[in-house]
Amino acid sequence: MPHVRRLDSISAPELDGLCEVLIDCVEGGASVNFMWPMTRAKAERYWRGVAESLARGERALVVAEDERGGILGTAQAVWASPENQPHRADISKMLVHRSARRHGVGALVLAAAERAAFDAGRTLLVLDTASPEAERLYERGGWQRVGSVPKYALMPDGPFCSTVFFYKDLAAR
Repeated sequence: MPHVRRLDSISAPELDGLCEVLIDCVEGGASVNFMWPMTRAKAERYWRGVAESLARGERALVVAEDERGGILGTAQAVWASPENQPHRADISKMLVHRSARRHGVGALVLAAAERAAFDAGRTLLVLDTASPEAERLYERGGWQRVGSVPKYALMPDGPFCSTVFFYKDLAAR
């Protein structure tokens, strides 16, 4: 069973694992803000930015690890920055390595990101996805589908993709 934990910073081994998961997801066709070719340099730049944001207290980062400490998946809760939205967070970069899918890793990191957001006083969460598999996961997790926006982003190999938006009201529990 994977172990889930929250990171307060990103060590060198964690950076390696996070880069590997991000690269694997993009190479597998996930629309998560990156285009092909997905390089190690792009992945490192992204995760170093996340580390800086963690240090500023702007987000929570959770990882699921195997018994050897290898990162299988990750998710973030990013605190909304507008002054009038102190109750909101975006769930971002929910990524699961292709070799770890269909083993509950996505549900584990999603629940951990939700808990981190709730613990930080965030009660309204939003996210978007271009993945039908992720849509099913979110719906099973009690997320409410808002709607789909056509041509919202590009797939890593270039064509347009629609994006589906979801929200979850943690205060309604």
